[in-house]
Amino acid sequence: MADHQDPPLPRGRTFGAVAQAYAAHRPNYPDTALDWALAPLEGSPHPRLLDLAAGTGKLTASLVHRSSQVSAVEPDPEMLAVLHAELPGVTALAGTAEDIPLPGASVDAVLVGQAFHWFDADRAGAEIARVLRPGGVLAALWNYDDDSVDWVRGYHEAASEDRQVPGVPSGGSRADLPTLGKFSKSDHAEFSHSRQLTTDGLIDVLGTHSWALLSSPEERAAVYDRIRAYLASRPELGTGAGGSFELPLRTAVFRAVRLAERR
Repeated sequence: MADHQDPPLPRGRTFGAVAQAYAAHRPNYPDTALDWALAPLEGSPHPRLLDLAAGTGKLTASLVHRSSQVSAVEPDPEMLAVLHAELPGVTALAGTAEDIPLPGASVDAVLVGQAFHWFDADRAGAEIARVLRPGGVLAALWNYDDDSVDWVRGYHEAASEDRQVPGVPSGGSRADLPTLGKFSKSDHAEFSHSRQLTTDGLIDVLGTHSWALLSSPEERAAVYDRIRAYLASRPELGTGAGGSFELPLRTAVFRAVRLAERR
């Protein structure tokens, strides 16, 4: 009899293996993006905010500076454990976007950082509509490298050359949120920011991406070698002696409002 093997985890559930690294190396979200995401709630002094698919709390940490009523929902136990440790004052619950462990109409905004593409859009849309009050906000945010910059585009080409596991489309390539019942048509805005990194720091970030987690050690090493060689070939980056460089980033935000029920 063949040994029983558990089915492989869905791609969006692979990050628990690198939860500590995810918390340490993934970028934060700029205040300008969060200001725009939450603008429809202007005038609400203490909005009830939910970070859905919160991971290790990268987005949650920014929300606690905006409201005393922040909760987080995350399916992966390793990611959730880091969130608990980093933000012990936040109500952090195990759950999914398709089965949110909160009462109906209990939050003013649902924010999703770097995760909406992993959801079953129809089921998640219905659940988000259930927990949001009428007039509440759904905002999906994605950080991504600004590949309108020549050297960034070149680095992406070097990283993807001969790679067996494809990357996930960035937020910048998404035209809109899917059409969701009980929501307005979504609005979209983009915000620029940047990070100071070294070559090793950039490799640390890439090690938390799903393509890297699903690649063989040999393939990961080959990709990293190509990236190191490419960055060293760009004198304007000053990476030859371990120097740091500025990585330009963009944050895409897609925002929709929960419509009132028709009577």
